Amino acid sequence: MAAHYLWLKGLHIVFMVTWFAGLFYLPRLFIYHSAATDQASRERFAVMEVRLFAIMTIGAVLTALFGIAMLLINHALLRVGWFQVKLLLLLGLVIFHYRCFSWIGRLRDAAPSDDTRWLRWFNEIPTVFLVSIVLLAVVKPF
Repeated sequence: MAAHYLWLKGLHIVFMVTWFAGLFYLPRLFIYHSAATDQASRERFAVMEVRLFAIMTIGAVLTALFGIAMLLINHALLRVGWFQVKLLLLLGLVIFHYRCFSWIGRLRDAAPSDDTRWLRWFNEIPTVFLVSIVLLAVVKPF
């Protein structure tokens, strides 16, 4: 059983990296899209955003599936404090993922904007999640 668990953990990490790659880059595309003034660029960014969102959603789903598979083997994790906090952070990450989806529609229908301040802050949110989740999983502080 332990050998299977390590394979599942490895795949969980691989697809988590895929998911986070999209979470890091998609908000950057939103910034470029928001500032684009010509229609061809705006359409190009819209296509890039949808495609990247699809790839990162596949990464998110596979991350979840391999995580659930690990929990089926080691369900005692559900009673550990650091893991419970990790699950709460994961819920926040899923909400962030959904917000990315909503930004795709907002930018598709919006006029160009010089004010990208909010999107620049939005772009930093995945970093907080990544650092917090990884440190919890490695250090297991409680």
